[in-house]
Amino acid sequence: MLLNLFDELRAAGIRVSLKEHLVLLEALDREVIAQDPTEFYYLARATFVKDEGLLDRFDQVFAKVFQGLEARYGTDKAELPEDWLKAIAEKFLSPEEMEKIKALGSWDEIMETLKKRLEEQKGRHQGGNKWIGTGGTSPFGNGGYNPEGVRIGGESRHKRAIKVWDKREFQNLDSQKELGTRNMKVALRRLRRFARDGATWELDIDATIDGTARKGWLDLAMRPERRNAVKLLLFLDVGGSMDPYIKLCEELFSAAHSEFKNLEFFYFHNCIYEGVWKDNRRRFTERTPTWDVLHKYGHDWKLVIVGDAAMSPYEIAQPGGSVEHMNPEAGSVWMERLTTTYPAAVWLNPERQTHWDYTQSNRMIRQLMGDRMYPLTLAGLDDAMRSLSRKG
Repeated sequence: MLLNLFDELRAAGIRVSLKEHLVLLEALDREVIAQDPTEFYYLARATFVKDEGLLDRFDQVFAKVFQGLEARYGTDKAELPEDWLKAIAEKFLSPEEMEKIKALGSWDEIMETLKKRLEEQKGRHQGGNKWIGTGGTSPFGNGGYNPEGVRIGGESRHKRAIKVWDKREFQNLDSQKELGTRNMKVALRRLRRFARDGATWELDIDATIDGTARKGWLDLAMRPERRNAVKLLLFLDVGGSMDPYIKLCEELFSAAHSEFKNLEFFYFHNCIYEGVWKDNRRRFTERTPTWDVLHKYGHDWKLVIVGDAAMSPYEIAQPGGSVEHMNPEAGSVWMERLTTTYPAAVWLNPERQTHWDYTQSNRMIRQLMGDRMYPLTLAGLDDAMRSLSRKG
């Protein structure tokens, strides 16, 4: 069974080694956990998963190997672990609730019937009162109605299932899913370079412990607070085709504000030209010359440009190509100036990566960025932060 878990984790793209497999076996041999399915789940997860972006994928593999939830990776037959289900039920259900379960017979009969249904059923079933599927009145499946049942996958409608399989805890952390503010903060933390400065002080735990042990009384030691010394310059595309991504960009903006003390931001539309702005309500009256930005913020700043790169190719390649004003110089000229001034630069694109090649402008921007365009997913943001870190 554990070898199956090892193989399935690899098949799902989670990098695991024999060393980790042996560590898990040694932990079980030394009985570091009780014989409890929940504790085993957390032990296996702590052993095999080193990236929280893979937690949801681990949950799916674990569910398949030990719970027989669904044949997501090619399994033909499911097998439900009776002992595990009983242990969980005894832990979370009251005696009164356990008595109610017997409305359809004993617990053993319910589980045995479910196992037989899984073995007999060959295809999808929807509706009815016998087969496992969606809808209907069978005590197994999801979406139907039964006074008490075992829901397998799907979403609850009547909240009457005595046990829910396939309820994964970290679904929003898969590396291919779009980001929320919390997940953005996790990815942005890869771009850190700590330094001690300023007058704010914090407790030095190591020095406090050392001093207290040597002197025999509490000896508090303080030190200047460590701050993230990375300086981030953020350009945000607004309006037009970016409107569907307003919420996503707001979350990125919020996450960046909380993670970087040295943050400056500006707005632009489609492509960066000779002027950018801070307030969209006054974008025609209160603009900041892009030359001023280039002269004020030094080469050590990291540049992050956020936009879908969807525009007319003339907006990038030709003077006067802007849809809003008569720009004296082409957008490509300003893009080259930006990437020359800020060697550590990336472009974050909220559009699905599979759609990027549909527009010529996207290909042009990628070329100007030296192919440093990344999707706004957890994996994409993570890769972008790694790129910025490598550029010093």
